[in-house]
Amino acid sequence: MTICFTTPAILLRRVDFGDNDLILTFFSLTRGKISLLAKSARKSRKRFCGALDLFSAFELVCSTGKGRLPVLQESTIKHPFCQIRSDFKKTAYASYFVEIINNWMEPDIAQPRAFDLLYQILDRLDRSDLPDELLSIVFQMTLMIISGFSPNFSSCCLCHTEMDCLNGCRIGINFAKGGLICSSCNAAVSPMVYLSRGTIKQLQWMGCGNWNKIARARFSARSIRESLEFLEAFVPYHLGKEPKSLSVLRRFRNDQEMGACS
Repeated sequence: MTICFTTPAILLRRVDFGDNDLILTFFSLTRGKISLLAKSARKSRKRFCGALDLFSAFELVCSTGKGRLPVLQESTIKHPFCQIRSDFKKTAYASYFVEIINNWMEPDIAQPRAFDLLYQILDRLDRSDLPDELLSIVFQMTLMIISGFSPNFSSCCLCHTEMDCLNGCRIGINFAKGGLICSSCNAAVSPMVYLSRGTIKQLQWMGCGNWNKIARARFSARSIRESLEFLEAFVPYHLGKEPKSLSVLRRFRNDQEMGACS
């Protein structure tokens, strides 16, 4: 028996299948991460106009039957996010975001908060609403909160001394323990990175979803750099591997920094 369903979705990945078909992986609002067969998509792009563009958001019409991959029947573009694909830096960040979602999410489990987060981040990235680096921090921090892996910035993970009572301008973080490690507990568990107090406090509220507050805030270049270095190590640690797109993103940022110094 064939069952049809519709859902808003964002394209995460596409893979050639046979001579004419594609297997498309989407992050959908109602069904989570799904893989669909797009028949003859390589032979004629007109059939699924726009549905082959990564990062695009659209409405899908799909059919599913017993023992086979769901088939993409129709797609209607809702937001193409064209500015992202026309800018290499934005493309690098968007590629990192969708690769995290693709690797993090289990198939066929709806995650509406994560879907809304990805859509909002791509929309703001497309509109240059906020700096790309800041959007990356918000995305990663919020995703960790949604997924239950939010770093513990409130107190030492071992002795539970509150952060405001800890000594030093920079405080250690241990990924395995999931948060702060005070100087007194360093002998038992070694910190993997150190963050300044200011960066920690900014990270604490950046996943709150208050876009007005984020837009009004002023972040130093050092704080943004610290936050990115931390999250781009913390997220892959819990993911279990480093996304391939992250090396491209880092290389691009390094080239930019070297170009600015020359």
